[in-house]
Amino acid sequence: MAKTADYKAIAEELIEIVGGVDNILSAAHCATRLRLIVKNREMIDDKKIEAVELVKGCFFTAGQYQIILGTGIVNKVYEEVMKLGVSGLSKSEQAAAAAENGNTIQRLVRIFADVFVPIIPVMVATGLFMGLRGFLTQPDLLAFFGMTPADISQQFLDFTAILTDTAFSFLPVLVCWSAFKKFGGSPVLGIVVGLMLVHNILPTSWDVAQGAVEPRVFFGFIKVNGYQSSVLPAFIVGFLGSKIEQWLHDHVINALDLIVTPFVTVLTSLCLGLFLVGPIFHTVEMVLVDIVTWLFGLPLGLGGLIWGASCQAIVITGVHHALNLVEIEMLASTGWNPVNPVGSCGIVAQAGAAMAVAVKSKVIKMKSLAYPSAVSALLGITEPAIFGVNLRMVSPFVWGCVGGGVGGWLSALLNLRGTGMSVTGIPGMLLYLNKQLPIYILVNAAAFAVSFALTFMFGMKGKEPE
Repeated sequence: MAKTADYKAIAEELIEIVGGVDNILSAAHCATRLRLIVKNREMIDDKKIEAVELVKGCFFTAGQYQIILGTGIVNKVYEEVMKLGVSGLSKSEQAAAAAENGNTIQRLVRIFADVFVPIIPVMVATGLFMGLRGFLTQPDLLAFFGMTPADISQQFLDFTAILTDTAFSFLPVLVCWSAFKKFGGSPVLGIVVGLMLVHNILPTSWDVAQGAVEPRVFFGFIKVNGYQSSVLPAFIVGFLGSKIEQWLHDHVINALDLIVTPFVTVLTSLCLGLFLVGPIFHTVEMVLVDIVTWLFGLPLGLGGLIWGASCQAIVITGVHHALNLVEIEMLASTGWNPVNPVGSCGIVAQAGAAMAVAVKSKVIKMKSLAYPSAVSALLGITEPAIFGVNLRMVSPFVWGCVGGGVGGWLSALLNLRGTGMSVTGIPGMLLYLNKQLPIYILVNAAAFAVSFALTFMFGMKGKEPE
């Protein structure tokens, strides 16, 4: 941009079009979208929203009116929206407002998203560290410099191990902290409870799974181990612990609140986590991981074909946020993520479809929107391409799904696996800085080429949308 955007003016214009502060129950944002829970969706003129500077599209789903602004921009606009007095609701009031919007599945997905989105940057950084370590320790690269793996300093290995292992070793701490914060509890209590779930007195879940040690037995029949690689138990404990704390705040007299509430909250949360929630929900998350593993283990790459073709359709519904749990769990337990490369193919394929629209379109405004949207998708952000270009014309989106299926099929067939999550497209190459990098480039190039060719040949028929 030639000039610096006036984020305050953009926020003011958006609020006015949405119907004013009185029509907004609460506001939030993800990596690219400003998410508003509104009283009356019918008051909003979508065309006026899309005409606002920096807005790349808008849609209503999962009980939220979502305005696509893009990475970095959405944070600044959200800050200005907050300054204008939009969110004056308490956490409980915001939860109640959200509960009135969308069906049960949509509300559950929104809750999962609100808890897991804050910890995704840590997962991204860890995955990049893992990819970089794998690249620097490759025998072929070392041989180029006249070295072998034995020449690598132990201090370097220890340092990189700290970078790559810490987030996963203390994963329940991150999840428990975020859950306490989301559900209205004290985040510091969430941190303490999470640390207790991975205390070094407890045998690690990895050692127990490998048969190296036996779990501790409490009360003669409850087998307990640490939950270093678990996500769902920490999520449930965080939810229950925050509700226990809120109940105690309401019922304990003020003179004793500071002493009784944190004491009972931590004690009860730990008992639930170790003796009830942990054993049950750790089994549940293992079943979820087994289902995804089974899907990607289907013969002839069929699992990748199915997921690659459908993943961007799932993005439209917002349900894709719930899959963060499975990806985090797979990384924590195996160190690999087969979902990431297939999802990347689905994203790059939508970029290919949008690029075909940009090349073939005769409408100047569509070209000016499609080109940057395609570039954004190549960098891992598909909302501008999907909602601003492909879905408007329907066929490009369909051909994008076909291209994603082809790329996903190749990825599963070649057993491509990432070292992290949430980084896709061109930046996603950082998760494959091992011998898989050429394969990653190949499958994504195939996804892009197929969707581009099919959209160029068959997806631009009929009148283009204004």
